[in-house]
Amino acid sequence: MKQRTLTRAVSIEGKALHTGEEVRLVLKPAPAGHGIVFKRVDLPDAPAIKPDIALVTDLVRATTITSGSASLHTVEHVLSALHGCGIDNVVIEMNASEPPIMDGSAKAFVNAVMEGIPIEQEKDRDYFVLDEPISIQRGASSIIALPSDRFKISCTSADNRGIHAQHLSLEITPDVYATQIAAARTFTVYEDIEPLIKMGKIKGGSLDCAVVLKDDKIISKEPLRFKDEFVRHKILDIVGDVMLLGMPLKAHIIATLPGHAINAELTKALHARRLEQKKAPKKKARAVVPTAGETSLDIRRILDTIPHRYPFVMIDRVIEFIGDSELVAIKNVTINEPYFMGHFPENPVMPGVLQLEAMAQAAGITMLRRTSNEGRTAFFLSADKVKFRRPVRPGDQLIINARITKVRGDKLATAECTCTVDGQVVSSAELMFAFASEEES
Repeated sequence: MKQRTLTRAVSIEGKALHTGEEVRLVLKPAPAGHGIVFKRVDLPDAPAIKPDIALVTDLVRATTITSGSASLHTVEHVLSALHGCGIDNVVIEMNASEPPIMDGSAKAFVNAVMEGIPIEQEKDRDYFVLDEPISIQRGASSIIALPSDRFKISCTSADNRGIHAQHLSLEITPDVYATQIAAARTFTVYEDIEPLIKMGKIKGGSLDCAVVLKDDKIISKEPLRFKDEFVRHKILDIVGDVMLLGMPLKAHIIATLPGHAINAELTKALHARRLEQKKAPKKKARAVVPTAGETSLDIRRILDTIPHRYPFVMIDRVIEFIGDSELVAIKNVTINEPYFMGHFPENPVMPGVLQLEAMAQAAGITMLRRTSNEGRTAFFLSADKVKFRRPVRPGDQLIINARITKVRGDKLATAECTCTVDGQVVSSAELMFAFASEEES
């Protein structure tokens, strides 16, 4: 994917949430490789500040960054809009220390980005691709980042009394962000308002820019925009706070009761992992295929054979090879599987597509063992005659049978696969897959 900027400059004017100042913010195009840079045009020499996790100085109800004598408060909504809309290069000019709060969401900033007409540039976009899990726990709050080939957030939120609990899981793309996240407004508990005023904050706060929760009542000037608007705003904040990494992210973030402080801790950990990757890039291990003498495989040998890693390893053990074309494997389905947080929390069911993936991994191991495929990987191409007969739930043990039925040279193969639980078939399919070396893929 190419980097993106804006075709033309656009501006927004409004009142800042915490300082109460009237602010004019201008988004201007920037060249490829420039990144996102703020400029305080109200200060001498218009100092530039490039958002970075190392510059964070305050996380009380907002994210503040400071460089030298110049500070920026409540930058998360602007950064969220740019990150969510896939904008890599832009200059953000401000004549005050804090962006306008507008209606308490990122909707106005997304509208400005669309008015500025996003345009692709000549350079490819750089991502930070997380390669190992990161977990942070602070009291009742937790946030986990898992390796993924996309940017996804699964979030569970509630206010500080445990009321208004909500959950949502979304892949963050520009379309999803603009339609499902950007309009979600910030919210606060009524009892927290006075302490914030005493701290010198929310001088520009009102029901025009926030939803207030009082006991089990919701106070706002307009109805909720989503029935789960609060968790959507928490996702909005996460999208903005992780942009302090300095580049877009590919990872699956799972957050429970998040806030700016724990979001910042995650971003620091991601930044540290990024530096470690730069210093000592890992070499990709070549697959060590099962030999004819091996009659079963434990999880260590499975990880030697396939490139998949948590949370996408769908086989726990190969319990039997039958001849050179068939195997029997197991997958123990537990409530700890990450997908049960969203599929479905009140009635957990293993997604059919993951049963299909388990069958594909089993078939791939069978074919790797059958032929001389050292250093190659099986790639799932297509599925035919797919049937899902009954739900698979936590506590079930999935028995996977995969039998190679057709081989075309050393690059293509077809397999018949079934998954059973307690002797009953729960899913079945005919799969086709191909083999490629690391160089070919």
